[in-house]
Amino acid sequence: MVYLMIKELSPSADEVIIVTSSLMKDMNSKTDMYRANAIRVLCRITDSTLLAQIERYLKQAIVDKNPVVSSAALVSAVHLLQTNPEIVKRWSNEVQEAVQSRAALVQFHALALLHQIRQNDRLAVTKLVTSLTKGSVRSPLAQCLLIRYTSQVIRESNANLQGERPFFDYLESCLRHKAEMVVFEAARAITELSGVTSRELTPAITVLQLFLSSSKPVLRFAAIRTLNKVANTHPLAVTNCNIDMESLISDQNRSIATLAITTLLKTGNESSVDRLMKQITNFMSDIADEFKIVVVEAIRSLCLKFPLKYRSLMNFLSNILREEGGFDYKKAIVDSIVILIRDIPEAKEIGLFHLCEFIEDCEFTYLSTQILHFLGNEGPKTSDPSRYIRYIYNRVILENATVRACAVSTLAKFGAMVDSLKPRIFVLLRRCLFDSDDEVRDRATLYLNTLGSDPATETDQEVKEFLFGPLDVPLINFETSLRNYVASDVPFDIFSVPKEIKSQPLAEKKAPGKKPTGLTTAPSAPTSVVDGYEKLLSSIPEFSGFGKLFKSSAPVELTEAETEYSVNAVKHIFDSHVIFQYNCTNTIAEQLLEMVTVFVDPSEAEEFSEVATKPLRSLPYASPGQTFVAFEKPEGVPATGKFSNLLKFVVKEVDPATGEAEEEGVEDEYQLEDLEIAAADYMLKVGVSNFKNAWDGMDPDNERIDEYGLGVKESLAETVKAVIDIVGMQPCEGTDVVPNNSRSHTCLLSGIFVGNVKVLVRVSFGIDGSKQVAMKLAVRSEDPEISEKIHEIVAEG
Repeated sequence: MVYLMIKELSPSADEVIIVTSSLMKDMNSKTDMYRANAIRVLCRITDSTLLAQIERYLKQAIVDKNPVVSSAALVSAVHLLQTNPEIVKRWSNEVQEAVQSRAALVQFHALALLHQIRQNDRLAVTKLVTSLTKGSVRSPLAQCLLIRYTSQVIRESNANLQGERPFFDYLESCLRHKAEMVVFEAARAITELSGVTSRELTPAITVLQLFLSSSKPVLRFAAIRTLNKVANTHPLAVTNCNIDMESLISDQNRSIATLAITTLLKTGNESSVDRLMKQITNFMSDIADEFKIVVVEAIRSLCLKFPLKYRSLMNFLSNILREEGGFDYKKAIVDSIVILIRDIPEAKEIGLFHLCEFIEDCEFTYLSTQILHFLGNEGPKTSDPSRYIRYIYNRVILENATVRACAVSTLAKFGAMVDSLKPRIFVLLRRCLFDSDDEVRDRATLYLNTLGSDPATETDQEVKEFLFGPLDVPLINFETSLRNYVASDVPFDIFSVPKEIKSQPLAEKKAPGKKPTGLTTAPSAPTSVVDGYEKLLSSIPEFSGFGKLFKSSAPVELTEAETEYSVNAVKHIFDSHVIFQYNCTNTIAEQLLEMVTVFVDPSEAEEFSEVATKPLRSLPYASPGQTFVAFEKPEGVPATGKFSNLLKFVVKEVDPATGEAEEEGVEDEYQLEDLEIAAADYMLKVGVSNFKNAWDGMDPDNERIDEYGLGVKESLAETVKAVIDIVGMQPCEGTDVVPNNSRSHTCLLSGIFVGNVKVLVRVSFGIDGSKQVAMKLAVRSEDPEISEKIHEIVAEG
């Protein structure tokens, strides 16, 4: 207890001379437990001066015959390495000797310390792994550490992936270890290798399959969780485990059962969907909401993978939506239905009907208002919009004020968009004039007065834009301005809201593990982002004559993380122009940048000629801004090339005390990474729900077919991915996944080429025993010239 108390109090060494003297005396005690505790406590309170005095004792303790003393010294050294690395690094010989210890914990701690000492020297780590993988590690814990270090070496090595990976044989041999923790660690390491092939995965999955039938819950959980991750990238490799996973659906541990269900949904084929749905129906009533949400998200992914099964999956979602559950669970279901409506056109009417039924008995105001808003956007576009009016007006009669106000807006939207419904909508809106809530009455009055006094006349387009069109300013900027207004005494002025969109809100960056939602995010193509870009570009006079924006890319980073200036670029594609939007952030608080522009050299892009530049006048600290450069190119031609970029600006020093910048500045420049325009930039990924119908609907006269020899490839999967990347099209019906050991495969792709030309591609691959790959490419489009261009793109790629 005395040792523990001193350790927790952690006084400095110069404050407690008597304590340190006693501890140094205990380090030479004949009682091993005293020695071990004294080492731990002394290393906790020591400084560099005292450490130099006791260094000799610590080095002796590391190689002590007693494992308790040796482990105490090694663990203390791990902590000391953070504060006194130079001293600890001198103990490498003793630590190396401790690695050969027969004591399991000593070997484990010694290996951890030795790796930390050498971690910044890649060659030294490789030598360490090479020497230890030959069989000198006996401790299962140390073996697990070694497997992790080996995986790190494999990831960092630049070995040619055409051949064998370094140390892969060692990982494979660990799958036969007698300790279960080592076997699992090796299996997990193999599954997490970058670019792992199906052949490499096979032994690891075989071992994990055995763990699925283990009597130990922790092994079953570890195995199914790992297989769940593998199923995201290699679903066909996991199909052999389906029978074992189905038996886990009834596992007493609900976490295991949930992972089993979601993994089966990822690995199942179209014919197994109905059978899985029956099993899930019984399963859902026994689990908590947090597990139900995981299952719902897996079902949503399954429906997007097999769109022809939307009826059964949508009915399942509708049934569980009517059952008891919390807000997050219900929101996950509603989001899933909304995403399916957006991505599968055939599912729109049945999905909207299910949402209408849900709001008839919905206890959550947030969900009711969001669904009503969605109904207002999508309902008027259906074949029979009038069927939704009853459900919407019921909300005006039965719900609280917030939902009633939203329902009034939705009714008005139907009246504005569907002229045949306008007289009936006016009758309902007039009833709302007598509502008890001010907001409801005000909205009804606004819509009745602006939609026109005569219900029989068609609503003007300008009125529709005024009432239901987007704001002239970005919402994120509007919100920021309103927050500033609340915190100050200055009157609010809508014209003071910046119209330029900052780069951060537009960046299509998703946090790891973040799930897409239906009501609060855009569909698979980020429509709101594209609309924001289009408004921004059209508001700039230099670019207003370029026509309609076809596509905007995801931001491409042009600087490394944590540099002085952060710059990423968005490529905006037009029919005959390309605009580079450079999103810049100044990360230096003591500097103000002015007249920021990017000098772009198109020497490796001969078909492009610069036509306009829009510099950024001022770039304060931590306030993102944009500068633009526009190029002209031949119309309708997928011109490609590489552009070098040089950031130029005027630097002014900022006084940290006052925040004022100096009047005089200095011109400076900063080299950025190159930016490339590829053929895939001219293709918009757009899926089709039924490829066969879409293919048959295309004019066969516009079809172009050719065959290509692609040479030696490692696998068909690698080839399929490369071709998809070259053309930049959307894989359909899960055909981007190649079955294990397959000798042939057909991939179906769809997209829209610049100029709004629909394109469908059917690619057939074959591989022989010598790994020579042949490809047959069939392209159909609305324009035969575009079909030819797709072949040219593939031939050049």
